[in-house]
Amino acid sequence: MKITNIKKTKNKYQITFDNGEIIKTNDHVIVNSNLLYKKNLSNKELANLKEENEYYENYDKILKMINRKIRSEYEIKTFLTKNEVSKPDIDKIINKLKDINLINDELFAEAFTNDKINLTLEGPYKIKKELEDHNIPNEYIENALSNFTQDLIDLKLEKIISKKIKANTKDTDYIFKQKTFIYLSNLGYSREDISNHLDKVKLNNNLEKEMEKIYNKLKTKYEGNILYHKLKQKLYSKGFTVEEINNFIEKTVH
Repeated sequence: MKITNIKKTKNKYQITFDNGEIIKTNDHVIVNSNLLYKKNLSNKELANLKEENEYYENYDKILKMINRKIRSEYEIKTFLTKNEVSKPDIDKIINKLKDINLINDELFAEAFTNDKINLTLEGPYKIKKELEDHNIPNEYIENALSNFTQDLIDLKLEKIISKKIKANTKDTDYIFKQKTFIYLSNLGYSREDISNHLDKVKLNNNLEKEMEKIYNKLKTKYEGNILYHKLKQKLYSKGFTVEEINNFIEKTVH
C-alpha cells in the first residue's frame, strides 16, 4: 500500500493512501513506524499501523479523562472494557500509566475522600463503600478515612441536624428523630454517632397547636368515644407520645 500524502492538522497527522483510504494518527505512530520516510507498506505493516493507532487513540482518551480529574484503576479498566478495547491493550495502557504514576489508587483514595469530606454531606461508611466499589485496597481506604476525624464527624452531624430542625415545621420529636436517623444512616454515619447527637435534640414545636388542628378536623366527623379513639389513634400515628396524647385529651376532650 503506497502513501501518497502525510499532512499535519492541529495535533494529528492525516495519512492518505493510493487507494483513497485515510488514517488519522498522532506523533507516536508516525515516529514508531517511521512513516515520514517509508512510502510503501505491506499488508502486515498496515495492519500493525492500524493496531498501534487504535492503541494510542485509546491511550489519549484516558489521558484526557485523567487530566479532568484523578481516576482509579477500576474506572479506567471499566471505561476501556466498555469501549471494547482488547485485553492486551488494556493491560498495556494500565501498566504504562502506573509507571508514570498517573494511576495510583492510594492517591485516588485520599483525593476522593477529601473531596467527599469538603464538598458533600456524606459520612465515613458511605465513602468507604464507594471506595470499595472502586476496588481500592482496604489499607488505602483506612488511611484515607483517617482524615475523617471524630471531631469532623461531630461537626458535620451538628450542622446537618441543625439545618433539619430549622426546616421542620410539623414533625414531633419522635417522627423528626426517626426520619433524621434514617437520613443520616443513608449518608453513611454510624448508629452510635447519630444517636448521640439526636438524643440531645428537643424540638420547640407548638405540639398543642398541631394536636388541636387534628382534633378540630376529626370532631366534624365523630363524637363521643369514637372521637376519643379516632383522635388517640391519629395522634399516635403522627408520633406524639402516650403522655402528650393523654394530657391533650384530658384538657380538650373531657
